[in-house]
Amino acid sequence: MGAASKVVDLGEAVRHVRAGDTVHVVCSHTRWSAAVRELVRQWWGRDPQWTLDMLSLSSLGTLFFRGGLVRRVVTGYSGDVFPNFTPNPRFGRAYLEGEVEVEHWSFLTFAQRLEAAARGLPALTTASLVGSSMERNPGFATIDTPFGTVGLVEAAAPDVALVHAAVADREGNLALHPPLLEGVWGALAARRGVVATAELVVDDITPWSHLVVVPAHRTLAVAACPMGAHPGGLYGTFTPAEPYAEDVEFWAEARAASRLDDAGFDEWIRHWVLEPEHHEAYLARLGSDRVAALRARADRESWRSDAAAHPPDLSPPPVDWELAAVHGARVLAGRIVATGADVVLAGAGVANLATWLGVQQARARGADAVLTAELGLLGYSPTPADPFVFNHRAFPSASALHDASWVLGGLVPGPGTVSLACLGAAQFDAAGNINSTVIPPRTFLVGSGGGNDVASAADEVVVVTTLTVRRTVERCEYVTSPGDRVVAVATDLGVLERRDGTFVVTAVVPGRTGELLERLAWPAPVARDVVELTPPLPEEIAALRTWDPQGFFLRG
Repeated sequence: MGAASKVVDLGEAVRHVRAGDTVHVVCSHTRWSAAVRELVRQWWGRDPQWTLDMLSLSSLGTLFFRGGLVRRVVTGYSGDVFPNFTPNPRFGRAYLEGEVEVEHWSFLTFAQRLEAAARGLPALTTASLVGSSMERNPGFATIDTPFGTVGLVEAAAPDVALVHAAVADREGNLALHPPLLEGVWGALAARRGVVATAELVVDDITPWSHLVVVPAHRTLAVAACPMGAHPGGLYGTFTPAEPYAEDVEFWAEARAASRLDDAGFDEWIRHWVLEPEHHEAYLARLGSDRVAALRARADRESWRSDAAAHPPDLSPPPVDWELAAVHGARVLAGRIVATGADVVLAGAGVANLATWLGVQQARARGADAVLTAELGLLGYSPTPADPFVFNHRAFPSASALHDASWVLGGLVPGPGTVSLACLGAAQFDAAGNINSTVIPPRTFLVGSGGGNDVASAADEVVVVTTLTVRRTVERCEYVTSPGDRVVAVATDLGVLERRDGTFVVTAVVPGRTGELLERLAWPAPVARDVVELTPPLPEEIAALRTWDPQGFFLRG
């Protein structure tokens, strides 16, 4: 006699979550789910006093705040993702005014704490956080051991985890399609178990047993929810679940709605979250045409239609962000060639585009370096008209699909790999430290993401940003990513390189040296061998605008 079926409707599945719980939303390449939406719908305005344990709170995370559902958040990122990476004022107000307590971690250490709990360990070693403000977290310590000083992150177990799977069987075995970003440690660590949604529920999951990462005994309930990751997407070539693309337009709508006054935001929430009483009603509200279009965009060649619809306009002169990207790409290409780098990790936004261009230029010079990304990608190729680091169209080109622990905790710091990285900076200081979290007491930014992990472990880091008075300080009050491994800062006005421990101006845009020095918050020396930067080549601007023809990042 087989095990009892755990398949229930979505509303019943979500009732496993209780008031007072620590709720963990598992973020793989699917970063939202029908279960999360239903959880918000069922508990709206009831003050369940949850701790929300979620790697990345993108725009839709504001629903938990507006609904009065959380009192504490543990996260690695609180901000918008689509159409660009920006602070969200609803997170900022709640954190800065003390309405919601927040604990910041890097992406890797967030996952490592869950891994420790899943393994039944009190803590796990890490190479991240040292030298950052996050080392003050109560769940972090450095310990002197006979083997040297090590960083430790304390185990953290949620009460229940919400997981979206590609395929499930009726007993509750869950198959997830890589890349997996944070992995599934949170699902294995959850004290009571997992509430799952799945694109497809099958009788026999053994054809996909190599993708089963959550066993049946860990699963409390399964709800069949096609398109259940919307507005996120589902990548898939290894399972029978039909894939679909990220709904970038919906994410943009959610971002815009969260910036309305409360009445306007409430109206949007009513339409998309509170009124649809089940998943089928939500899909009906999306409409069959939109669903079909998202499924069509999952085709790896679908970028061609977007590229045709949005040809790059090469007539305007380069803007500041494009100058910064070109200068950064050139510096990065030079370091790739000089170090013989194996892998280069692309940050988000313009840093992502600069990395793509830098690797392209280095490979044209004979380098063998390949791209990697914290999502769990290695050896991928970017596609035109899609500048996002969560670019599902790039997944099929990857030579490996894994998770953040594999990339940030193994590949990047590994002794057999020469790894470089390119990061952006909301704020940087004379030591190369980066702040992307908070400028006390009035401005909340977004958090670390994988930035701290990269800055803590890569062999070299190049920072790419525009140079404004607000971006530079002599010393960051909050250090998200330590600057020890930063070798250069490339800006729209010039380049600073570390020489004998000090950042020196080594390259400038002709006629703008004085402007560059005025915008720095410290008296940086100008190198005797300073050079003038040549203007961007047409092919450099063409590459950047081909990847980002709509200017999601390049136009600020």
